[in-house]
Amino acid sequence: MKIAIATDHHGVEEKKELMKKLENKYEFIDKSVNNYATDDFPDFALAVAKSVLSKEADFGILMCGTGIGMSIAANKVKGIRAAHCSNVEQARLTRVDNDANIICLSYKQDISELIQMINMFMNTEHSKEERHHRRVQKIKDIEEGKLK
Repeated sequence: MKIAIATDHHGVEEKKELMKKLENKYEFIDKSVNNYATDDFPDFALAVAKSVLSKEADFGILMCGTGIGMSIAANKVKGIRAAHCSNVEQARLTRVDNDANIICLSYKQDISELIQMINMFMNTEHSKEERHHRRVQKIKDIEEGKLK
């Protein structure tokens, strides 16, 4: 499984640690190889989103101080369902219910918690229940301007 990953300049060490601890499970495509004190997180959110949409990566991981800014930026890209998660159950449910394709995390959380959330997100399938597919389709319809 290929995962596009990026962080702002504060989370570089955490990103490296995650990639090292998970390198036996996933292939990472680092979309924030060069971080600078003046970098802007929306640039990295866009890079990961493009990677997921183009199918270069199966999923994405974005990290910043809270994970919220990355989530907001990534969700501006049509076709992206980026979910900010702060626990394992949220990581599971956002895949089951929402078919999220990017997980957004706070690098301030304990590394073992981040690993648990990433593993849950990557290894959980979208529900086969019609109601979840219907709801995801409505999200897509909103993106297309079909629902007002």
